Amino acid sequence: MQEGCRIVWKMFIIRVGMRFCSSILSKVLVFDVKIVDISYNQCYNKINYRSQLRPKVRRIAVKLNSRRTILVGLAFLSICTFWQMYDSVMTLILTDTFKLNETFAGAIMAADNVLALFLLPFFGALSDKTSTRIGRRMPFIVGGTAAAAILMNLIPLLDDRYAASPSTGTLVLFIIVLGLLLVSMGTYRSPAVALMPDVTPKPLRSQGNAVINLMGAVGGMLMLLTMMIFPVTGDTPRYSAVFLVLGLVMAVCVAVLFWQIREPACVAEREAADRAAGSSDEDEGVTDAGGKMPRPMFRSLLFILASVFFWFFGYNAVTSAFSRYAEQELQGNFALVLMTCTVAAIVSYMPVGMIAQRIGRKRTILIGIVMLGTAFFAGIFFHSVSPLLYIFFALAGMGWAFINVNSYPMVVELSKGSDVGKYTGYYYTVSMTAQIFTPILSNILMEHVGYRTLFPYAAFFVFASFVTMLFVRHGDARPVAKKGLEALDVDD
Repeated sequence: MQEGCRIVWKMFIIRVGMRFCSSILSKVLVFDVKIVDISYNQCYNKINYRSQLRPKVRRIAVKLNSRRTILVGLAFLSICTFWQMYDSVMTLILTDTFKLNETFAGAIMAADNVLALFLLPFFGALSDKTSTRIGRRMPFIVGGTAAAAILMNLIPLLDDRYAASPSTGTLVLFIIVLGLLLVSMGTYRSPAVALMPDVTPKPLRSQGNAVINLMGAVGGMLMLLTMMIFPVTGDTPRYSAVFLVLGLVMAVCVAVLFWQIREPACVAEREAADRAAGSSDEDEGVTDAGGKMPRPMFRSLLFILASVFFWFFGYNAVTSAFSRYAEQELQGNFALVLMTCTVAAIVSYMPVGMIAQRIGRKRTILIGIVMLGTAFFAGIFFHSVSPLLYIFFALAGMGWAFINVNSYPMVVELSKGSDVGKYTGYYYTVSMTAQIFTPILSNILMEHVGYRTLFPYAAFFVFASFVTMLFVRHGDARPVAKKGLEALDVDD
């Protein structure tokens, strides 16, 4: 027996030593320990000895590579800076310079969401099938950003040209350039978002998504600050300076990403980390023998996507119409109320990622739905802006963080590694569809029934997502593994 134990201990040192060296060289922060007594076909642990009939693999807790996740988030930061500018500036250009009425301006502004329905799933799936020396996602991120940075700086030139000498030709050229710009942005949104799960171990994707969302918020605030320095309203709007800064921010972000992140190496490292942590694409039976997703998992995917549709239907109805609602019903400052909601969401992103790692994504989302639905339901009873309204909107922001941080990781958890881009496209197709139709439906109700329908409408769809989430059985994070010496203990 003693000889057997000596053999086992040597094997223990060799096994852990090899993994530890590999960890240092590749920065993989997970490894497994398998201790087998060859002589007696039993498992031993020299720190806490117990016998067992079969050898066991113990999972050591993984740790998020924060630096890498922040670098990957630079792509999403660049995307959010663009859309913050687009939503803030493009309406002004269309109505003030080109003198389009609200209907035509609104149709052009909605074109990005309509294009997204087709572009995001297409380029997400296309990036899955792409194989280059620099990776699957990086060609789309670099190429899309380069094209967008060039095209966006033609916008203020055409704006100045039309202001100096209005002509139909300039207007047509402006719309063509704008269309090409929106296509350029659509080519790399799904690949940019899919890069995070590509390089992040499965149990940590909620935390990774929290970092990505935080980077997006930083991008939006950076663009707002730029528009404060270079005002885009008044008699002399400084569109050229804003677009130039935006192009530089996007170019620098993606250049740093390309320089610091070697996508193929990072993907290989993540795959090794997943295997060492005891998870892989086949953990839940992502495909059956025929190469199709098993029916129980497919049902879960449909219920997750239905939930995404419902909570976006409720949340975006409020965010898109609250300025008009506040003017008509609350007679108060809507901007500060929405800012409270946004700040509460930003502050909650990182804690939510850690909470989800402990209690699971589904439970975290359900908590978030209750928070968001309660806040919207409470909004029914307010007739003016009060301190209590700020509290409920802060609750709504926290609830949205609980939902938003975990919903995308649940969708891609059901994908294979080779399908992450396609499933990213599914997620954005559903969310964009909701964002297209909910302003239309909520505006019809507010126009023909009354503004007071906004919050009951939003609360109804948010609570509907709670029902659909109850039927989700797959896509959750695995429980966090034990740490340190605890992880070496083999249970009976």
